[in-house]
Amino acid sequence: MFTYLEELTVTEKEQVKKTIQALFRQTCILQVKYDPVTLTPKDNPQYEICARHRNFITDYIEVLGCELLHDAQEHIFRLAGEQAPKEKLSLTSTVILLLIKLIYRDKIMGEGLNAPLTTLKEIREYGKNANLITQKLTQAQWRESLSLLRLHQIIDVPGAVKEVEDDTPIYIYSTVNLYITAADINALLDEYREEEGEYETAEETLYTDPDQ
Repeated sequence: MFTYLEELTVTEKEQVKKTIQALFRQTCILQVKYDPVTLTPKDNPQYEICARHRNFITDYIEVLGCELLHDAQEHIFRLAGEQAPKEKLSLTSTVILLLIKLIYRDKIMGEGLNAPLTTLKEIREYGKNANLITQKLTQAQWRESLSLLRLHQIIDVPGAVKEVEDDTPIYIYSTVNLYITAADINALLDEYREEEGEYETAEETLYTDPDQ
């Protein structure tokens, strides 16, 4: 394994290192990313690195108790296994993730291959209609949730998260399906409706697990 690494150039070694770090930090690597300014599709060089050095990366992370999975249909490499990092979400972030999942489903079913874009305004409307957001969320809560979802390649926004306004386009990646499956939606809706008015102050946290 390390013989393979030694045969790479200094630049290639650094690329592989950064790609592995990205996998552990953000769970998955997409083939196509959206430009943070224009939200136009753009090839992700880290995906190509994963493909080119797949055998080495697979062997390396197996030593760490993880597995490298490849979804050929969605064009995603992702980290799995018992030792793979699992993100801890606040209940507020979980609600926002659920709403984005619902919006993504409606956009794909209603608009086919058109880019599934949303906005803060639309997320709030979905939250109000689903009775999941019953009080005004603070800017800090929105920033925390959007930053986390962006880190894990679930959404992308033009510019910095702190600059996102009501009508700023938010692109939703298909990876949202890795974190909340369709089967989870109704159960989660019922759970949050029962806890109406309580989730914003709850100290309970939920886990997202791409393997579920």
